[in-house]
Amino acid sequence: MIKSKVGGNASILAVGIYRATNLVPNSEIVDKIDSTDEWIQQRTGIESRRFADRDISVVDMGTVAANQALERAGIGSDQIDVVILASISYPHQTPSGASGIASNIGAHKAAAFDLSAACAGFTYGVGLANDLVRGGTAKNVLVIGSEKLSDFTNPTDRATAFIFADGAGAVVVGQSTEQGIGPTAWGSDSDQRDAITMSSWLDFKNNDSPASSIAWPDIVQEGQRVFRWAVFSVSKVGTKAIELAGITPSDLKAFVPHQANLRIIESMAKDMKLSPDILIADDIRTNGNTSAASIPLAMDALLQSHPELHGELALIIGYGAGLAYAAQVVKLP
Repeated sequence: MIKSKVGGNASILAVGIYRATNLVPNSEIVDKIDSTDEWIQQRTGIESRRFADRDISVVDMGTVAANQALERAGIGSDQIDVVILASISYPHQTPSGASGIASNIGAHKAAAFDLSAACAGFTYGVGLANDLVRGGTAKNVLVIGSEKLSDFTNPTDRATAFIFADGAGAVVVGQSTEQGIGPTAWGSDSDQRDAITMSSWLDFKNNDSPASSIAWPDIVQEGQRVFRWAVFSVSKVGTKAIELAGITPSDLKAFVPHQANLRIIESMAKDMKLSPDILIADDIRTNGNTSAASIPLAMDALLQSHPELHGELALIIGYGAGLAYAAQVVKLP
């Protein structure tokens, strides 16, 4: 049990997912970016990624993941008090994608809002849900990460075309007899927010000149800059989350970080001095980087392959554009 001194108990009760149906191997990417399968795997660990069908939306994927999480938790949609959608690829400012998912699942009276913290969005959402439940504002909160990044990825951009993917994951955070979510260690390195950007919809809409450099609002990032930041800074956030939970690294049975880059994941595990026996999620190998959806997708995959992890402690860390980050120690559902 997590040994934090604050009162009230909340836990992740269940996880649900939606995996996009189209598996795209590196061989279908490399010609457009003048690269090779070996180059991609050596630098990121990615072997393939999944893209959703054209007619599948962020809300559609999030709805499937949410319904599965509810079914696994054994609670009805009418018992959900808050729906939080973490996404940077929902293409509307209003109404929120969260309200669409709430309507689809039958949580008609739930508070619903979207959260924009990019690849840290899921762990931001878990932190908020934990505080809402422990503070008595809600009994059950649905946190969803859903992304259709293929809509915002330039297929010829050598820095991003092979990284991003589509999918959704959801968790139910609810009241529990034991404290199953540790305090959140979070923040941002906002002075470096320009390391990952997306051009404005308004720029695209108002672009009257064919010669203009303003194009479709694709995600652009400075890969090496982001890599250095993640390797040298984010592990400190994980160490802080472990300390806030009142445990030691040896108490952890699993590490489920945002699936951005396998080299980053391995470097963080080493820097935090995690046990060599700890199970580390590597969903990025076959499913790419799904931003806010990556942690719940990786969590589900790890639990499917290692059912002995149910009820054990794991460290989750999200980090990405902003440059936002958040981490918690959680008891796996």
